[in-house]
Amino acid sequence: MLAFELTPEILVAAYAEGIFPMAESADAAELFWVDPYRRGILPLESFHVPRRLKRLLRQDRFEIRCDSAFEEVMRGCAEASEKRPNTWINEEILRLYLALYRQGAAHTVETWREGRLAGGLYGVSLGAAFFGESMFSRERDASKLALVHLAARLKEGGYTLLDIQFLTPHLARFGGIEISRARYRRLLREALSQRASFPLLLPAGGEAGGGGEAALAALQARTLTS
Repeated sequence: MLAFELTPEILVAAYAEGIFPMAESADAAELFWVDPYRRGILPLESFHVPRRLKRLLRQDRFEIRCDSAFEEVMRGCAEASEKRPNTWINEEILRLYLALYRQGAAHTVETWREGRLAGGLYGVSLGAAFFGESMFSRERDASKLALVHLAARLKEGGYTLLDIQFLTPHLARFGGIEISRARYRRLLREALSQRASFPLLLPAGGEAGGGGEAALAALQARTLTS
C-alpha cells in the first residue's frame, strides 16, 4: 500500500519505471503499485481489425471525439457491469488522472451517439509510449471502435508502444500479446527516448475527429484484417 500522498509527478515517474497504481475497489482508501511479471502490449505495426468491426467503422454510426469528457469517461470505466462487477478506480485514482489530463499527459478517445457518450477509453501518454488504462461501453462495440481509433491516432502521432497492462481474450483479438517484464522494460526505454504527439483529429477528419475510413487509412500499413 502507498503510505504517502501520490502526486501527478510521482505517477509519471512510476510509469517511466514500468509500474502503475490500482485500488482494491471503488471504496478503498489506499492504492498499491503494480509491476506485472508478464506484460500485455498491443503492437501498433500489426494491429488487427476484425472484418465485422471494419465494416462497422465504415458505417460511421458513432461520432469520435478525443479529450472532450475525460472525467465522464473515467466514471464510465468505473461503472459496475455484469462482466465487471468491481472496479479498481476510486476517487484517488480519479483525482490523479484528472490532474494528468489537465497537464496534457492523459487522453481519452470517446464514442458518441446522438449527443450521448456511448463508450470510450483513457490512458497516459509519455514519450512515444501510451499506457491504456481502462475502457467501457454503454452500447455494443462502442469501446472497440474507440480502441481502433486510439491505435490509428497513435500510429499517426509517432508512438511506438501501446501498453495494455494485462492481456485479455478481448484484446488478443486485436493482436495483443504478452511479453516478459525484461522485454517490456527494454521497449519502454526505447519509447521514452522518443517523442510523439497525440492527434485529436485524424487527417481529413473534419469536426467529428475523423471517421472510420480515416482510422483505417492510418492503420492500413502492415495492419491485418480477418
